[in-house]
Amino acid sequence: MKKHRDGSWSDKPVAAVKSHMTVPWLLARRAAKAPNGVCIERRTEIGASWVKITAAEFESDVIQAARGLIGLGLKPGEAVSIFGATSYEWSLLDMAALYAGLTVVPIYESSSAEQIRWIVSDADVRLVLTDSAAHAAAVESVKTPGLMPTLVYDSDGLQQLYAAGSGIDEARVLERKNALTGGDTATIIYTSGTTGNPKGVELTHGNIAAITMSTLAAEGPIIDRGDSRILLFLPLAHVMARVVFYFAVAGRGRVAHVPNVKHLLSDIQSFEPSALLCVPRVLEKVYNAAEAKVRGLRLKIFRWAAHVAVRNSRKRFRGPLFLLQRALARALVWKKITAALGSNCRYAISAGAPLGKWLGHFYRGIGLSVIEAFGLTETSGPSTANRPGAFKMGTVGQPLPGTAVKIADDGEILLKGPHVFPGYHNNPSATSEAFEKGWFRTGDVGAIDKNGFLSVTGRKKELIVTAGGKNVAPAVLEDKLRGHPLISQVVAVGDKRPFVGALITLDADMLPGWLRGHGLPHMDAASAARHPAVLEALQRAVDRTNEQVSRAESIRKFTVVNGDFTEENGLLTPSMKVKRADVLQRHADVVESLYADPLK
Repeated sequence: MKKHRDGSWSDKPVAAVKSHMTVPWLLARRAAKAPNGVCIERRTEIGASWVKITAAEFESDVIQAARGLIGLGLKPGEAVSIFGATSYEWSLLDMAALYAGLTVVPIYESSSAEQIRWIVSDADVRLVLTDSAAHAAAVESVKTPGLMPTLVYDSDGLQQLYAAGSGIDEARVLERKNALTGGDTATIIYTSGTTGNPKGVELTHGNIAAITMSTLAAEGPIIDRGDSRILLFLPLAHVMARVVFYFAVAGRGRVAHVPNVKHLLSDIQSFEPSALLCVPRVLEKVYNAAEAKVRGLRLKIFRWAAHVAVRNSRKRFRGPLFLLQRALARALVWKKITAALGSNCRYAISAGAPLGKWLGHFYRGIGLSVIEAFGLTETSGPSTANRPGAFKMGTVGQPLPGTAVKIADDGEILLKGPHVFPGYHNNPSATSEAFEKGWFRTGDVGAIDKNGFLSVTGRKKELIVTAGGKNVAPAVLEDKLRGHPLISQVVAVGDKRPFVGALITLDADMLPGWLRGHGLPHMDAASAARHPAVLEALQRAVDRTNEQVSRAESIRKFTVVNGDFTEENGLLTPSMKVKRADVLQRHADVVESLYADPLK
């Protein structure tokens, strides 16, 4: 890791990204090196056993599907969309389209008709591949000129596709695959965005190949071992889940897909992953759910064992007494949590938002290292990450090989490297605004320490400037509060106001257990939002959060909002980020009520 004269930090690239390095090249390389090695496990239905698929078998399936796409008349460079849940078929069709020289445009499952219309139109999509009749109907309702009939791949759609390719030689596929270069566009990913139409991020084959090679080098102990087993349940329409699939296929490990979190615990226990890709909210819920199941003396034991885990992570208090405490904590509490996460799970790859430092220490203390990373769609996924050999809790790690990071004068995080996108689709003005002297402007603010570890404090556009002129990063407050079992979402407010306030939503899943544990009767979220005991608990959580910041930055008042912020009501993006502007607009009256009365 090296610090440069301009204040930037970088790690040496693994190797130069050459023109032949494309996404299909990643799979073809593995299939040639270890054709009989298992790279994927899949199952056709819940409860069924996992079926092993070798690299050679997967490439054969990919080529067969690619023949079908060519047989449908799709020409090199044309765009196809995949619209469905995380599944083996999603990844198969993605790779097949790339082998056929096509550009893949993912669509989130939760996308509205208007979002589908915009994506299909803006990217000039020729064919949409979907996993259900309902999704097909949504596409048909916004059909644009030049769009082929939608193909549903969860029924007999794949057989139709294979039939379309019956007259296409494998050589045609390989010809298209070999004609690709690193500069060709592999995918256009429409950012979920919190306002306006989403922007289409163009990523080249070279972008993805570069981040794949860099990540394999940096995170090899996690994703590039013969016993690496990665379970994907986050949407493949999101860049992180998708590139992690590419990492697994390009390396020596294996990967499995599950469509959602509905049966996640049973999926984990049957597949036994060595690593999970998740968002911090999943880890928070696992801890809170475990704590909610116990009460009385058992609750005291649980909390004692949690503190022992934190001490274990921090490598404090060694000696015979602590070793005994650790053994007791493991026997009484830790092993129950690790068992729920699978006996083989050693790592959780977390991105999208910071995980609280205390919870990070807890998980590491019980044997699960949470690898926090930082990146955006525009950077093909991760740009910095903690590594097994270079780890600092509370940060998102050091730059990955080939990546340069620096902090602008106003605190904005700037990135540069072969994985950074060339521009936004059909939007040159947005592309120009995104770069400053060759550096990509992330829109996030943060700091780099003396060893090159990056900390992210929030979004630049979300900074709150109080009436007193104090700059407040809301993420610092929000991320801390979200760790409380009662809390689902938090939005800090206070721009041009005399103090910082907060809108809080209750976690409906955790509420019943919390009420039982505190000897309170069952009640719905609306009633709980007015109950004195609930409000007192929330105030204590706010007070603990305020200890981390100055008085001018602290939350002085809060209110509990009825309902939650979800994708369904348009207040969360598919990547689980709060649409702050929409929340503030929809709950403008609630915000005004916070400031209607003076502070006591």
